Parts: sequence; C-alpha cells; structure tokens
Amino acid sequence: MAFSDDGKCVMNAALYRRAMEYTLPFATPLISHAEDHHLSQGAAMNEGVVSTELGVPGAPAAAEDVMVARDILLAELTGAHVHIAHLSTAGAVRLVRDAKARGVRVTAEVTPHHLLLTEEAVRTFDANTKMNPPLRTKRDAEALVEGLIDGTIDCIATDHAPHATSEKEGEFDRAAFGIVGLETAVGLLMDRLVTPGTLPLATLVARLSRDPARLLHLPGGSLAAGAPADLTLLDPEARWTVDPARFASKSRNTPFAGWTVTGRPWKTIVGGRIVWE
Repeated sequence: MAFSDDGKCVMNAALYRRAMEYTLPFATPLISHAEDHHLSQGAAMNEGVVSTELGVPGAPAAAEDVMVARDILLAELTGAHVHIAHLSTAGAVRLVRDAKARGVRVTAEVTPHHLLLTEEAVRTFDANTKMNPPLRTKRDAEALVEGLIDGTIDCIATDHAPHATSEKEGEFDRAAFGIVGLETAVGLLMDRLVTPGTLPLATLVARLSRDPARLLHLPGGSLAAGAPADLTLLDPEARWTVDPARFASKSRNTPFAGWTVTGRPWKTIVGGRIVWE
C-alpha cells in the first residue's frame, strides 16, 4: 500500500527521486521520514532555549523543514505522491500548505503528542518525552493544530513506538526514541481538542479513519453498506485516567500517565466481530 524510509531518511536526493519514479506505476504514496541527519546528529530534543538551559543536544526545526522542502520539490518534479510522516514544525506545515496550493501531490500526518505537548515537557528529564521528531515549541504545536483544522494535514497517526522499560531508563540522551500511542490517542484528542471546541468531532473522526484509508487506497473509513465492518464506538462523556499498568500493550512508555481526560473508545469491532470493549 505504500513505500517508506521509516526512521531513516534517504539523504541522497537522486536516490529518492528514483524511488519516487518507481512508485508511479503502483500509484502508491512514498512515506517520508523528513530529517536531515547532518543537522540532527546527536540530538535528543528540539534545539532552542529549553535545550540550551538543560544542556541537552538539540535538533533544529530546519532539520525537518529542509527535507520536507526537498521531498516536495522531488514530488513536483516526478509527479509522485509523497506523504510526510509525523509533521512537527510550523515551517513544515507552511511548506505543505504552499505545495498543495500549487497542485503538488503531497499529504501529511501529525501525532497526538506533537499536537498536545511541547519541549517544555522535557524539563522533567522523563525519557517518555524523548521522541523523533522531538517535541517542538508552543508556536509549532499551534501551527500543527491549525493545519489539522484547515486540511493542510490530512490525517492523525500515533507513530506508536513500544519499548521495554530498560530502553527508557538511564541518561536522557541515551534513552530510546518514541512512545506508545494507540491506547491514548482518541481520548486525549477528544478531551484536549474536541471538548474545548478547537476541533469538530467529525473532523477528528475523519482524520483518524476516513482520510488515512483514502490516502492509502484502503476500503475502510466508511459506514456505507458493503464497507468493512471495522468500527470504533466512542463514549464522549466517559471520564478516565491514563494508567499505563492497564494498557493492553506490553509497553508502558507514555508521557501521558496520570492525565485525566473525558471521552474514550467504548467498543472496537473488526470484520463485524467485537474484539475489545
């Protein structure tokens, strides 16, 4: 359904151009992990005032923006569909918005943690705030929410990255990148974006289901007769507290432990069969 350089950006532009050209007969997107490794080398968080105060090596927003710009230009050259994974900067949102206005075949996604957290969370030195791309500034988070609302950002993806506890222990800059997100995404976004009126519930549902399905040419994301009976029923008024010990996942690496939110999945149906409630 897609090709990707997941987690390790292809730095060679000529090679990436060829990859885009090879996807054309399949009509599938090329999913890009946009990160200039030379600019982000050795980084454990976002580069800025907070990283300077903490003495932690940081990656500038430009490390993402440079590669997003390159990928957009290559997509424009080849006519390929490039999908930018886990957008995290205001500059990248602007680049994607401008490219779409020009008719470039570019789509993008954002994660719940980049929408709801900023680099300020790293002050705790909790390794569960260490992710790639890193948590950015308040301005970046606001731009991501705006892009999600206006359609610049096409879908929400959790970037679910389970790790053993041992991989998240020890020194912050040596800990593994990434967090789990599948079990918290819906509740967190309903509570922090839908309930305050920032994002319509219908938009959240679309960005989590219909739009990703369309992007990947999958049959799901629809309630039409004959569509796959893959459904999540929501309880918008359920109040609950994020407790990693109760996760179905074997991993517990989340920065949201202890958050109390309103709204959550109530039942999951796959192929017409209840698999979780």
